[in-house]
Amino acid sequence: MTQAVALAQYGSTGVSQGFKNRIINGAMTISQRNGTSSVTANDGTFSVDRYKFETSQSSKLTTQQDAGAVTPPAGFSDYLGITSSSAYSITSTDYFGVYQFIEGFNIADLNWGTANAKTVTLSFWVRSSLTGTFGGSLRNNNADRSYPYSYTISSANTWEYKTVTIAGDTSGTWEVTNGTGIRVGFGLGVGSNYSGTAGAWASANQSSATGATSVVGTNGATFYITGVQLEVGSTATSFDYRPYTTELQLCQRYFEKSFSVSKVPDGSLGSSIYASSFSDQSNNAVYNYKLSVEKRANPTITFYLGNGTSGSFSYVRSGGTSTATPTVHENTTTGVNFYLNIGASWTGCNIYGSLTASSEL
Repeated sequence: MTQAVALAQYGSTGVSQGFKNRIINGAMTISQRNGTSSVTANDGTFSVDRYKFETSQSSKLTTQQDAGAVTPPAGFSDYLGITSSSAYSITSTDYFGVYQFIEGFNIADLNWGTANAKTVTLSFWVRSSLTGTFGGSLRNNNADRSYPYSYTISSANTWEYKTVTIAGDTSGTWEVTNGTGIRVGFGLGVGSNYSGTAGAWASANQSSATGATSVVGTNGATFYITGVQLEVGSTATSFDYRPYTTELQLCQRYFEKSFSVSKVPDGSLGSSIYASSFSDQSNNAVYNYKLSVEKRANPTITFYLGNGTSGSFSYVRSGGTSTATPTVHENTTTGVNFYLNIGASWTGCNIYGSLTASSEL
């Protein structure tokens, strides 16, 4: 079942109001990888679910769900927090930003790249220790079509509501299957090579508006955001609240873990998979794990011991406990088959550990 079909079913059965908001986890409630822990936001780092950083330099930002423990805007319980780790002067080739890559299936109806391209409106709540003009952009998968936008933060350390209306792009190539359809980005410091005039489509890779404020330029500067919504039309409407379980399942299409959503791979991770396996003629203990949500593509699997160490699983054979590195035999969008070499043929060998599966855009 594709995500688009699943979402249509949710709407028809009353589980959700549909998929007005093309952003997943816009209220920042799901944080499978990091929980509420602070992490360094380097290039490719994921913060709360579905939000990824693109950075030209390392160790300039940290990110955390509900960083600074400020009160979110009314109607929200969480936000994505970003803090500058130094006063970095960006060069023309630098870029810092946080993005959500929207799957092509979920924007196919926008008809971008055709004469029937639909207008969309981006809305969000934002709070920063800095004031002034800020920027971001919408880009296609090839990063050869982009729409820089700007907005103003008027009061420091105050939640402000922003809306940006964007005429649909009638040019370019826009993915409409399981690849990246639209990159929705918020700039945190972007050099001139990747900045452009706000409010117009360009055949270029532009991540922000020219002259936008650089968050990384001020040590300790904060940038908090929540309530992110991208919807069809020229007017922002009320935030599309979906049931928690629905939002989690939408996130799990791209990343899931066998252990609790509230846990991260630390010293007290424990083992969420505990199973009796058999060994084949090559002394391999074999196991099939079914994924909870069908993935966008065949996922990358990471294994964990109960103490949070990655790359291994435990097994019990003949009364003794040891560890081995699992080998993925086959992984599909719905499950993974893996095995551990336990050194001898054995019936009823017990294996235990945990895993994550990622098919992020």
